[in-house]
Amino acid sequence: MKLDYFIEIRAFAGLYKLFKDRGWDQPYIIKLDREIDGYQLLKMLNLSEDEVEAIFINHNTCGLREKIKPGDRVGLVPPGTPGVVRTLLGIRGAKN
Repeated sequence: MKLDYFIEIRAFAGLYKLFKDRGWDQPYIIKLDREIDGYQLLKMLNLSEDEVEAIFINHNTCGLREKIKPGDRVGLVPPGTPGVVRTLLGIRGAKN
């Protein structure tokens, strides 16, 4: 199995529970044979934009328009992250 054709997704807070309820491992590994953006990833995961406040790609805070490539590591953060943590993580306005 060549890992370059997969992405690793980690979900945090309420999204972690949602992934667990769906029976998905943490990290959740999915096959990806082309670049996609965050909006396409949410669609693949059956998540709405309202369920994800911030996305991290390879440890960098990104907007949903950012490209995700095979081999990337992705983190999903739901709304409701406390204000100080939001600032430290750089997720203020990250959705755009």
